[in-house]
Amino acid sequence: MLTFDILEYQERLKKTKTRMAKKGVDVLLITDPANMNYLSGYDAWSFYVHQMLIVMIDEPQPIWIGRLMDENGAKATTWMYDEHIMSYPDYYVNSEVYHPMQFIAEILTEIGHGNRRIGVEMDQYYFSAKAYITLLQKLPNATFIDATSLVNWVRIVKSDQELEYMRRAGQISERAMQAGIHAIHTGARENDAAAAIYYELIKGTEEFGGDYPSIVPMIPTGENTSSPHLTWFDRYFEEGNAVIIELSGCYERYHAPLARTVSVGHASDRLERLNQIVQEGIENVLERAKPGVYLEELEEAWRESTRRYGIEKESRLGYAVGLNYPPDWGEHTASIRKGDKTVLEPNMTFHFIPGLWFDSDGIEMSESFVVTNQGAELLTNYSRELIVTSPYHFPTNSQGIIS
Repeated sequence: MLTFDILEYQERLKKTKTRMAKKGVDVLLITDPANMNYLSGYDAWSFYVHQMLIVMIDEPQPIWIGRLMDENGAKATTWMYDEHIMSYPDYYVNSEVYHPMQFIAEILTEIGHGNRRIGVEMDQYYFSAKAYITLLQKLPNATFIDATSLVNWVRIVKSDQELEYMRRAGQISERAMQAGIHAIHTGARENDAAAAIYYELIKGTEEFGGDYPSIVPMIPTGENTSSPHLTWFDRYFEEGNAVIIELSGCYERYHAPLARTVSVGHASDRLERLNQIVQEGIENVLERAKPGVYLEELEEAWRESTRRYGIEKESRLGYAVGLNYPPDWGEHTASIRKGDKTVLEPNMTFHFIPGLWFDSDGIEMSESFVVTNQGAELLTNYSRELIVTSPYHFPTNSQGIIS
């Protein structure tokens, strides 16, 4: 059931240990499910309970520790020997008396790692304050080091196989976007559009199926387009509504996000004008995206394009994207924004979001791209025009042509 060849996992582990050595980490405790998947292959909806991948700098294989009922899943999806899969009894789950970190601390002590320099992912969704305090109490002789993004930075440059999975995710994104747009017309509800999108996200294509994305489809409508992270309601679309759709297909946990803006019926002059500004900015940024360029240079290309219209964007322009689990598909490393000195390299992947949000409206067109020696390669192939749908359910582009 491995998603990649064992040699690729071992190469990832080697790169991780190189970073561990530079940071002075002897033992790395991984609780981020994406980092766990990246190094071991483990893939299950079990991250709502405590689980961990332990990487020891002087051991050839990591150790997975999780809930007893998830042990077989770990044996089925990881590349390590079965004796490297360990589990704690169920009485540790949601208990006020026992905590899984007690069990993990005991294992670390038993195998001789209780007094080493231990890296933990401090700022990560699935590593709680109580988990950290428990480790401190149970491993008093250890030295703890913040290793929050250590593995994340290993992930930023993708292998050819990872890029193939992201391109497949992009194909699913295209189908889901088309389904969502076709579902937007007067008389339909916002949740109808969400349902149409979800169907295509999971169905995938004839050649390969889809997976659940790390973020739900976001469909802010009307004045709610000023708030990019609203999802959907059971309200009806009305003629004149602007609708933003942001979604991502997912394949083998890899994502290729895509966002477009739709107008139900005739688009307002303001929306058309904002569309022109955004389109110009997108072209300027993508033209600049080449190996050797600093990420902040992409943000500067955007500002050069939009400042003459009096437009300022407070939020970042994008971020590294790829493998992940809920609640986010971003990699939590490099961002397209002022001050980010990350140098673009071939096979880096980003979600580029030139969205503009104002007090009572907004517009969003986004692209996922991979950096190549020739420049930016889009991971989706979907018209970037402002989409105008007929109130009578005949979707068209901004020139009124039925799509």
